[in-house]
Amino acid sequence: MNGGGPLVIAGIDPGSTRTGYAFLGLEGGAVRAIAYGVIRAPRSGAPADRFLHIHRELLALALKHRPREAAVEDIFHHKNVRSAFMLGQARGVAMLTLALGEVEIFSYPPAVIKKSVTAYGRADKLQVSQMVKAILGLPQPPPADAADALAVALTHAQTVRFRRLGSSSRM
Repeated sequence: MNGGGPLVIAGIDPGSTRTGYAFLGLEGGAVRAIAYGVIRAPRSGAPADRFLHIHRELLALALKHRPREAAVEDIFHHKNVRSAFMLGQARGVAMLTLALGEVEIFSYPPAVIKKSVTAYGRADKLQVSQMVKAILGLPQPPPADAADALAVALTHAQTVRFRRLGSSSRM
């Protein structure tokens, strides 16, 4: 979805009522936040209505920011099977929405994301939010779901940097 200029990376923290999103620009070694926030789906009504809301909002954001690559947080183990199932459906909606725009999608487990951003794989939400704020030079810590989406996108940006280093060292 993106032509020249910086590589735009979308980061998604899926949820059935709150889906965090982030769009980062990666140019050279520099990364900057383009947009981030939380898609809030209505808690009442049918799950299909919530998923349609997430799809529409995410599609509008993707059309506006034109990411070429996206990172989506993997599902972690849930004690509540119903919650895990709903989360998986929200994740699928986000991935399908991005895939329809021909965005290449990558996936990272929560512990890898936390370690990438905080150097500690079991960091709590406050630690993640504070480190995202510091790394991106944000004026204030973002809301938890947006911070998680920013962390997902930052993890992928780091992967892209390593990928570029590997390809530039080959002769």
